[in-house]
Amino acid sequence: MNTILEQYIPVAEVIARTFGHDCEVVLHDLTVPQNSVVYTVNNHVTGRQVGQSFNHLITEVLLSQNFTNDFSTNYYFQTDDGRLIKSSTLLIRDEEKKVLGALCINIDTTRITENINWLNSLIPDHPNHEPEPIYKHVNLNEMEHIQEIANDLIDKIIGDEQVEKLRRDEKIEMIRFMEEKGVFLIRGTIDKVAEKLNVSKVTVYSYIEEIKEKSNK
Repeated sequence: MNTILEQYIPVAEVIARTFGHDCEVVLHDLTVPQNSVVYTVNNHVTGRQVGQSFNHLITEVLLSQNFTNDFSTNYYFQTDDGRLIKSSTLLIRDEEKKVLGALCINIDTTRITENINWLNSLIPDHPNHEPEPIYKHVNLNEMEHIQEIANDLIDKIIGDEQVEKLRRDEKIEMIRFMEEKGVFLIRGTIDKVAEKLNVSKVTVYSYIEEIKEKSNK
């Protein structure tokens, strides 16, 4: 593990032990996006395993209006079994200010929700009260450093492969991973991928459509 990321292992342990059994902390090495998870604490919360890739980095962090100063706090997602997870993510940079990794905190809100529901059952309803939305997304984030992070991820995903020797299915698999992780939600990434793979934008779009068609079958 990178020595900078190793320094965050005690931080992960402290956070998890402070907030208890329902708090998971995941450390990512974003220089290897397809296998970014390098350390977990209390991974029963979401089932994250070392060697897996990131899930919410782009859709819930980089493209969130809450993303500022390299972190996004208090966004939510659901597990496959329907539990609501409250999360926060901090990006980690190296000595050259390049994004190296990420520290993610995931809290299972099940017990909290159960207690809130119990407390609510003891007080009268307020039908005229409209709760504020927990968070909102922006459709497009034009901040230059967001695009820089996305471009760096693309570089890492494609790596040092000799693209002229890559088979069609290998290129499609790289694009499938990027599509799945939301890379193409960020403006300019189609151009970047086309350039890196030495193909046209039309080809990248056709690969994406092919991937979507297969996933819908």
